Amino acid sequence: MKRAGVLLLGAAPVIAAGVYFLVPADAADTPASPPAATAQSAREDAKDRAEEEREAEDAVIAALPPGLASPAKKELAQQLVSSAENSTTDWRSAYGSIEDPGEGDGYTAGIIGFCTGTHDLLALVERYTEDHPDNGLAAYLPALRAVDGTDSHEGLDPGFTDAWRAEAALPAFRKAQDEERDDVYFQPAVRLAKLDGLGTLGQFVYFDAMVFHGPGIDADGFHSLREQAMKKAQTPAEGGSEKTYLSAFLDVRRAAMLAKRPGIDTSRVDTAQRRFLDAGNMDLDTPLVWEMYGETYRLP
Repeated sequence: MKRAGVLLLGAAPVIAAGVYFLVPADAADTPASPPAATAQSAREDAKDRAEEEREAEDAVIAALPPGLASPAKKELAQQLVSSAENSTTDWRSAYGSIEDPGEGDGYTAGIIGFCTGTHDLLALVERYTEDHPDNGLAAYLPALRAVDGTDSHEGLDPGFTDAWRAEAALPAFRKAQDEERDDVYFQPAVRLAKLDGLGTLGQFVYFDAMVFHGPGIDADGFHSLREQAMKKAQTPAEGGSEKTYLSAFLDVRRAAMLAKRPGIDTSRVDTAQRRFLDAGNMDLDTPLVWEMYGETYRLP
């Protein structure tokens, strides 16, 4: 997984403040600082508007079919992702998987490929340790923080991989992986897809993209890919064709994969999602047949 990009919006007030203090104190046109009460009122108004927008979005989503969030479709989604991440549709067998595939992200582990170099594995272990302070991975937290953002194994070898596999045998750590997947990737992807007017297939397309590219705003993060696709085609919520928009999104995503890693196998787009889209399987109905890295998978 990729780390989330740093939001730039928060930088604007800091820049503005820096400009203000460079102006001489006695300058006639020096803007007056807003009273603290006014600033507080503006923050509260913004918070209220955000909450109102959230409530309105919740109402829209509540009126829609469950789509990918239904138990059967969610199970299907995990199987599809696992075929790409772990070369098996038995996604529950992957809790203890851990290896360094040499792609620059350090160790890749667990059900959706949490990585030591992309922050999400660190976030998972930190969250897990809050509830289970004596777990077998807690001792590696200083090393995980040190290697975050790199492909280094310093402080992790030789024991981290064994500790991961041992912890993954415990129901509590499996639950922690499930929750991290849902909170960071699955639920945000499905929510946004529904707001964009996408059905079950589109919701899965968003989920898989968020898993692979990360929920960030950097150039190849999920949100940037979505913005690029929206410049090429309207979403159904904007009155566009669902099939046309998803085709544009997959084009953008494939290009981003190749730009980041030239020569990468793009099966998860070309011979899986694109195949479902071309067949018009917008509800992601079974039976499904797809290819991943040259291997054929079938779900009845």
